[in-house]
Amino acid sequence: MDIKNHKILNIQFLDSPNYNKRPKDAIIDLVVIHCISLPRGKYKNTNVEKFFLNESDQSLDKNFEETKVLKVSSHLYIKRDGKIIQFVPFNKRAWHAGKSSYEGIEDCNNNSIGIELQGTDSSKFEKVQYNALVKVLKLLISEYPNITPRRVVGHSDVAPGRKTDPGYCFDWSILKELK
Repeated sequence: MDIKNHKILNIQFLDSPNYNKRPKDAIIDLVVIHCISLPRGKYKNTNVEKFFLNESDQSLDKNFEETKVLKVSSHLYIKRDGKIIQFVPFNKRAWHAGKSSYEGIEDCNNNSIGIELQGTDSSKFEKVQYNALVKVLKLLISEYPNITPRRVVGHSDVAPGRKTDPGYCFDWSILKELK
């Protein structure tokens, strides 16, 4: 696994329109772990990919209606089978954290890389997802020197009270493999 032009080589890249430029003074120094499934807890579909591309079919599920107006993306998405899909180059500002703050810095989208895991905040993740996540995190740490294992956080850490993902089932001990 390698990065060229802020994209991971040899993985699927789907070009989300939901990003913009990072501020000129932004330094990529944070990774925010999220989880998502559409509909919640349903995994054998491409609904998240379509959501990040603004191609959702709202007729598929009544809960999709609330996502119709949202413009969201992450840099990466790791499916239940460990497949990694990239939506936004790392040097761009993906729209994943929303209203957020970490260690006194507002708007974490400016300085972070967002990684979505296919799942829910109340379900266990698959071993292959953790394996893929660890590989990606090692790669990001080597490519972006301001990212350290201590700077890998959950969405719940940057938007407490508003977000709960990746949830209580996420195994944070995997970060030990990054040292």
